[in-house]
Amino acid sequence: MNLLNMEVEVLKALAHPTRLQIVKKLSKGTLCVCELNQDIELSQSNLSQHLKILRDANILIQERDGTRINYSIKDKEILEIVKIVEKLVQEEIKRIASQLGGI
Repeated sequence: MNLLNMEVEVLKALAHPTRLQIVKKLSKGTLCVCELNQDIELSQSNLSQHLKILRDANILIQERDGTRINYSIKDKEILEIVKIVEKLVQEEIKRIASQLGGI
């Protein structure tokens, strides 16, 4: 797999609302599957599929702690990508709001 394809896989993994929500939850620290599923409310198998995609894109790491499976962000720099996107979206919302206010 070449560099461009690897970059695309990371961006594709982040492009799904559920997976982005998972990454945002994990930005606060390591969580087990049960904690991740509290707000997301997916079936266990559906959540597992999303977690696998994030692991395969090297965004998350999985660690076993007894019977618990914990997930954390592999490289915190991924959060910079999320912050940049959030900032771009917020700026666009402000721009649209100011245009609507001027009408």
